Amino acid sequence: MKHILLLAGLAVLSLRTLAQTPGSISSNPDSPATFLGYKIGDRFTPHYRVLAYAEQLARQVPNRIKLLPYGTTYEGRQLMVVAVGSEANMARLEEIRTNNLKRIGLLDGNPTASPQPPIAWLSYNVHGNEAVSSEAFMEVLHRLLNPADAISQKILNSTVVILDPGLNPDGHDRYVNWYNQMLGRNADPTPSAREHQEPWPGGRYTHYLFDPNRDWAWQTQEITQQRMALYQQWMPHLHGDFHEMGVESPYYFAPSAKPYHEDITPFQRKFQQIIGQYCSRYFDRNGWLYYTRERFDLFYPSYGDTYPTYNGAIGMTYEQGGSGRAGLAIEKADGDTLTLRQRIDHHVTASIATLESVADRPAEIVKEFGQFFDKSRNSPIGLYKSYVIKSNGDAGRLKALQQLLERNKISFGYAGKSQALPGYNYTTQKNEKSVTVAAEDIVISAYQPKSTLLKILFEQSSALEDSATYDITAWSLPYAFSLQTYGLTTRINPASNAPVSTTTTSTTAAATSNAYAYLIKWQSLPAVQTLAGLMKQKIRVRAAEKPFELEGKTYPSGTLIVPRTGNERFGARLDALVRAEAARTGAELTPVQTGFVTTGSDFGSDFVTGLKAPRVGLIIGEGTPPPSAGEVWHFFDQELNYPITLLDGNTLSNVDWSKLDVLVLPTNYNYGRFLNDKILSAIKEWVRAGGKLIAMERATSFLAGKDGFSLKEKEPSTETDKAKKGNPTDSLKLYGDRERTAISDDIPGSIYRVNIDTSHPLGFGLTNGYYSLIQNAYNFDFLKDGWNVGYLKADNYVAGFSGRNAKAKLKNTLLMGVQGSGRGSIIYLADNPLFRGFWYNGKLLFSNAVFMVGN
Repeated sequence: MKHILLLAGLAVLSLRTLAQTPGSISSNPDSPATFLGYKIGDRFTPHYRVLAYAEQLARQVPNRIKLLPYGTTYEGRQLMVVAVGSEANMARLEEIRTNNLKRIGLLDGNPTASPQPPIAWLSYNVHGNEAVSSEAFMEVLHRLLNPADAISQKILNSTVVILDPGLNPDGHDRYVNWYNQMLGRNADPTPSAREHQEPWPGGRYTHYLFDPNRDWAWQTQEITQQRMALYQQWMPHLHGDFHEMGVESPYYFAPSAKPYHEDITPFQRKFQQIIGQYCSRYFDRNGWLYYTRERFDLFYPSYGDTYPTYNGAIGMTYEQGGSGRAGLAIEKADGDTLTLRQRIDHHVTASIATLESVADRPAEIVKEFGQFFDKSRNSPIGLYKSYVIKSNGDAGRLKALQQLLERNKISFGYAGKSQALPGYNYTTQKNEKSVTVAAEDIVISAYQPKSTLLKILFEQSSALEDSATYDITAWSLPYAFSLQTYGLTTRINPASNAPVSTTTTSTTAAATSNAYAYLIKWQSLPAVQTLAGLMKQKIRVRAAEKPFELEGKTYPSGTLIVPRTGNERFGARLDALVRAEAARTGAELTPVQTGFVTTGSDFGSDFVTGLKAPRVGLIIGEGTPPPSAGEVWHFFDQELNYPITLLDGNTLSNVDWSKLDVLVLPTNYNYGRFLNDKILSAIKEWVRAGGKLIAMERATSFLAGKDGFSLKEKEPSTETDKAKKGNPTDSLKLYGDRERTAISDDIPGSIYRVNIDTSHPLGFGLTNGYYSLIQNAYNFDFLKDGWNVGYLKADNYVAGFSGRNAKAKLKNTLLMGVQGSGRGSIIYLADNPLFRGFWYNGKLLFSNAVFMVGN
């Protein structure tokens, strides 16, 4: 993994140098103030200094603390957790770790007879500008190591504590560096002061502007991948995730709000109450305001509370009012001043209260944790006891899903033999009496330690006990990857090795071929990555507009053709270059000795188009929700390794449009300011001259109805008008029901099956269907002047919550369309196909927009 070594790299070097500096062993380690030279709460501390403090304590009390570095961020900052325990427990720390894994079946062998203490893991600062957490970490660590603190000694004698001081150091330092530059001698609590106006993109996000608290299961970001690899090596019994929220809010702790996922165990639900009781006792004693059971639910599986919960732990979220806006002090609406010191006190208290709740019942926690995994292995929850994924699909999709399973420690294998069994077809959403299972099909057994997580990630539709949710309500992996999947009520014990036939590809044959051309089926990300790599080397590539057959094989629309003609300048090197790109990406490469096809269009036909390497620009900056732009940036930079120019929306008047071929408009709240009449006219002229404009999410709404754009919102029908008018008494709503009333227009993230025109370049490769994760009830009419490539008919709903009014809008609605304009194209993508980087099928759709449409 490559990283940018910025100034943060110097911080890491300083940390390593400090670690080598001799220090005196002491039973009373330095306080944060002694080490830092200022009191906690007087200023924000850079990440490297937070780690340096932990290093100092590790030198002073080495028998009670162990530092566990686990990687670096993209910008080169150190990632590290700190394990703390009694001398006895720290002396056998590795034994405790491995015994825990052996007890739950994630490590071979039998645990020793030694008692197993619970492992409690507290995570701070996953959102970088919620910077109170890293300050609280230092105080929690110091308090736990204080020999005079009776509660801390109780905790360490019965529990191994793991503290992560900062899950998102890049975002944290982005915020801290900015705030410390804004700060004068004294903090200014005036809400309008510049120190309370954090600039775009803020410190909340990662380097690529992803929200790392939504990435636990998907693991698209390098910091998540490294942290989760460590997490799987420990599998804690409890995980606490510390955050901040708006300035006017007090403090939130467990129990969580509804909906709880139906598979959360009675013990996990009970311990939510226990955590709340322990925290409330301390907060009541200090007269601090707090609330529980509201807003923050336990449903979406990729949070820092739900993911541990679905992995057997007790997981919960803690939220302190303040966040990046609060700074060192800010005046609230009620006239009171909220200080950083107060926020730290609340997080420290909640941390200790939570650890104390574990220390008071270690045996029960360890027992329940073990029983969770015993049930998973021997009597798994859910209707389906096996999942079968057909191997006759694209190898790239299969490999990507396998990688996701491996990162989550979900084991899988292969059927090993052919058989026919009844099962549920995810594609048709129907039960079938006889599903043909081939020997090479992937089989995932529910009889394994990670059974609960498996069931939740694969469930076709998650049961909602309450429709007022905090996040998306559907995520089923068979739809995200568009793989032919079956849920079987029959247990199949998978074979450990794949049949030989599934591991051989045409790439090997290509190694000795002096081919007329090379073919790559356009089916998933490896094909796109190969195309991007070939284009960067200026190797000319063509694409088949129609399916064809050659040498006994069939090839779909979009198939890449790398001919020798046009690439003569590479001479004999062409074969090695093409083979190397295919080997790098894992794309299947087929050499052919002729361009004369059996059926379809020959390689010299007008229906076989030369692809131009596009120069791509992305509007990014103020007004753009950082993740929506970051997802596009990350896709080009990390997944394709293809150049992209980032354009600040405020500087569009200075853009030389002749230097761009593609312009991507992510969702944006301020396009009315950026794309004024003059800029919009320039963009329309650029499109007519051959440019390609890709509008995503709210950018489509901005363009709808404007001069030169064919996209229009639907005209209200007579039936809709009647529905809106309804009975006069319908307007008599209860104020207390306002949240419930509002969700009738809401669609927080639901799966819909999209009708796709796979003959159009925007639909190339999507022959197995396309499922969209829809988050907005767009109400677009079909294009009268253009191509309606992806659309919803009357009933395309698959899974997740959709409000009554939202469902009505999403009938007979355009989702993806292409409008020709002069020599250029305008592509409308009403939903974000790159959402959070985990909706795998969307990556091919977006790549079609960039590389295929308009050629």
